[in-house]
Amino acid sequence: MLNTIVTGSETDKPKLLIAHGLYGSARNWGVIAKRMSEGRQVLSVDMRNHGLSPWFKTQSYHDMADDLAEVIESHGAPMDVVGHSMGGKASMILALKYPYLINKLIVADISPVAYSHTQIQYIKPMRDLDLERVEKRSDADQMLAEQIPEAGIRAFLLQSLDIKEKKWRLNLNTLETEMPKIIGFPETTVAFQGVTLFLSGAESDYVRPEYRPQIKALFPNAKFAKIPGAGHWLHADKPREFEAAMQAFLA
Repeated sequence: MLNTIVTGSETDKPKLLIAHGLYGSARNWGVIAKRMSEGRQVLSVDMRNHGLSPWFKTQSYHDMADDLAEVIESHGAPMDVVGHSMGGKASMILALKYPYLINKLIVADISPVAYSHTQIQYIKPMRDLDLERVEKRSDADQMLAEQIPEAGIRAFLLQSLDIKEKKWRLNLNTLETEMPKIIGFPETTVAFQGVTLFLSGAESDYVRPEYRPQIKALFPNAKFAKIPGAGHWLHADKPREFEAAMQAFLA
């Protein structure tokens, strides 16, 4: 089963399950989880091949959806679910396959479409990092800067580096092999009738107007909202606004 961080106590409100994106982890969502747990219990998971969860040879969305279903069933269904990016696609497949497990669904800055851009360019720098020379996070940051100039991206990736154990908490081999599946989206003919919010960053282009027909075909009760000043990592760019949008929708 996926590694799961439980925050807060059970209340009369549905539990909230958080599914992170590619190269992320449950720990990335610690602040959001803590604030959301003031009124409900929150479960943040490490997706397969990420964090402290088991490593597998596949990273398909059907597999990830099955992983999430197992967590929900073991902790009490139905739950509210929020998924970001890769986690958002996994949450969509979860809703399409197991609609009875979901109360309300929030899809954060991703659409049920195949994208042409990839995130594979970060795997080689992570793999090439000489972990034996890393004594502190700033050492790794300095070495990664040669290939990844964006400080924010380096900081995000380095959250998955175990300095003490000198290893990445990412199954880089599987993520590289399965990248076509990660940037894609499975074909399906079913629809999720539940209430769904597609919450995106106003400065992101992951949820374009031309994607709305496909979204509405799969999620006919979808609602849309944008967070001003936020990009793809909207929960990190505008955490308070992201939390407020979730609270309003779930209420």
